[in-house]
This record gives sequence, structure tokens and C-alpha cells, in this order.
Amino acid sequence: MRWKLNTSAYKRVSSREAAMDPDVETQAKIPSDGGGTGPSWRMSLPHVCVATLTSFLFGYHSGVVNEPLESISADLGFAGNTLAEGLVVSICLGGAFLGCLFSGSVADGIGRRRAFQLSALPMIVGAAVSALTNSLEGMLFGRFLVGVGMGLGPPVASLYITEVSPPSVRGTYGSFVQIATCLGILFSLLIGTPVKDIDRWWRVCFWVAVVPAALLAIGMEFCAESPQWLFKCGRTNEAEMQFEKLLGPLHVKHAMAELTRSERGDDGESVKFSELFYGRHFNVVFIGTTLFALQQLSGINSVFYFSSTVFRSVGVPSSLANICMGIANLSGSIVAMLLMDRLGRKLLLAGSFFGMAFTMGLQAIGANRHHLGSASVYFSVGGILL
Repeated sequence: MRWKLNTSAYKRVSSREAAMDPDVETQAKIPSDGGGTGPSWRMSLPHVCVATLTSFLFGYHSGVVNEPLESISADLGFAGNTLAEGLVVSICLGGAFLGCLFSGSVADGIGRRRAFQLSALPMIVGAAVSALTNSLEGMLFGRFLVGVGMGLGPPVASLYITEVSPPSVRGTYGSFVQIATCLGILFSLLIGTPVKDIDRWWRVCFWVAVVPAALLAIGMEFCAESPQWLFKCGRTNEAEMQFEKLLGPLHVKHAMAELTRSERGDDGESVKFSELFYGRHFNVVFIGTTLFALQQLSGINSVFYFSSTVFRSVGVPSSLANICMGIANLSGSIVAMLLMDRLGRKLLLAGSFFGMAFTMGLQAIGANRHHLGSASVYFSVGGILL
């Protein structure tokens, strides 16, 4: 079996060049339309915003059990069972792992729009099951279904946004995925605030998640399909129509020419899947997967899942701490969005990981220097927020 590397719909460098320099960033030169400008970002923005609903849902479901976990465990009869509480939180990730295994093949098989709608279905059903259940088993089943949708959707979102965005704002639009995730986390933390005062409020928290999932499924009916996917399927006329919807009629001819050139290059550069693990492609794969692994190993997901419990243990009101944490996370994403297409990816990554190392050092100092008294709490909490 032979696999093809995904390429930009507008401009590409050869994989030989990309392997030599993983930080190569290309931007197509779009001919002016008389006004000296390329395609407007305004036409593609609504399509990108609908696509990022799946990332919003990923963030929401990641944080939705943070504040209500104690109430859920009390109402469903497993209070004090840390194993059961951990499963309620983490089984979502098990479903997400299963979903992401099939995400690429689903997107290539039925198209990006239908893949989004398919990912919304288990998130709607799973959220409803979680809201209605009266048992631990029902909660676990609902969370697992939600996780499957969480695994299917975000990878398609990243691919779709790349394929429908004008080159001049592709990096900025790409950061919308992270911003939507942060907004989802922040919203879930805010919506969970009344859980201590209102009986069974945690059920409302799950019902709320049905709304953006339904909007995603409905909104995709009105969004453009990926021109690149249509072109690969031999549906050239439809690809031109989608480019017109996304870029405007003046830029269709140029976009189709770039797409044709890109696909012609792909035909001559098909590679075996095994080549991703050795030779010229290994560096790119290794660096990309390591960046993701280091981000996850920082423990940030545990903070989102259990921050209420952690902050309460050091005397910090959980509602205040959760809001501060959500705002801090969102602020970093906004900074990335503003600087992505100005400073480039490599510099931002380096600054981000150096910052993570420094702030994790602050947390380590706070955890191991109890003689500092209240200062150790400031080091720990401040390190988490930073």
C-alpha cells in the first residue's frame, strides 16, 4: 500500500526540501485583482468558525466534569471512589483515541463536511446519555461516546481550515482551533460554577453541550466542501464552485492552477507509509509527535480535569481559580494568533516551551519548599497559571 503526503492547496515545497528544513514556511503569491490584494479573508471566515465548533466541544467536554465531579459522584452513588471518578474523567480520552484512529480515513472517504457531521452525532447522543443517566455505567458510556466524537472532529478541523483558508491568514486561522478549545474549557468552567448551589446542575452542564454539537451538524450543511478533496475525487467543477465561495470569482483560476500543480507533484512523490519512520521524512514526524507529547506530558490536562480539587486543597476558591486559569489559557492562544504569521512557528514554539520549563520549575519549587510558607502556594498556583 502506498500513501501520499498531504500538501497545501496553494503552494508547496518539495518533500525533499521540507525534510531538510522542517521550519520551511511557504506562502503562495496570489496575483493581484486590480486592487493589489489577494483573496479576502472575510469570505472563508464563516466556514472556519463553524469548523472550530468541534474544537470548542473538545475543550468543553474536557472541562465539563471539573467542578461538578463531586456532585456527580454523590448523585450516582460512587462518592469517595477515586477510581470511578478518574474513569469518568479519562474514559473520554479512550473514546477520543478510538475516534482519531479513523478520523483521516473518514475525512478522505466521505468528505470533510460529512466527517464533521458524523463527529457531532456521538457528541449529541453521548451528552444526552450523560445528562439523563442515573448510574455510573451510563455516565461512562455517555462519556465514551462523546470521546469518539472528540477524536473524530478536531483532526478534520485542522485539515479543513488549512484547505479553505487564503494563504495570507492560514496561520492565524489555524490558531482558531486552539482558541476555540480554550473558549470551550473556559465556558465549561463558568457553566459549572452554580453546581454547589443548584441541585443536579451537573445535568444542565451536559445538556448545554448538545447545542454547539447540533449547530455544528446543521451549520456544515451551509459550509463549503474542501476544494482539494473534491479535486482529488475528480469533481473539478464542484471544486471551482467552492473556491468561488471561499475566495471570490477573481481568484478561482489561480487557485485551481495551484491545486493542479500541487496534485501533479503529489503523483510523482507517493511514498510508503513505512517511510515516515525512517529516512528523509523521519525528522518531520519525530519533531511533530515529540512537540505534542511534551505538551501533554506537562500535565496541563490534569489541571483542566481536577483544578477545582487542587486549588481548594491550598485554600484558593475553585470558581475564582478556574476563571483565572481559563483566561490565562485563552490569553496565550490569542497571543499566538496575533504573532503566528509575523514571527513564524519555530520562534513561538521555542518561546512557549522555554516558558513551560520555567513555570514548571516554579511549581517544583513550591511543592518542595514548604518552609517558604505561603510563598510556596504562590509559586505553585502561579506556575500553573503561567
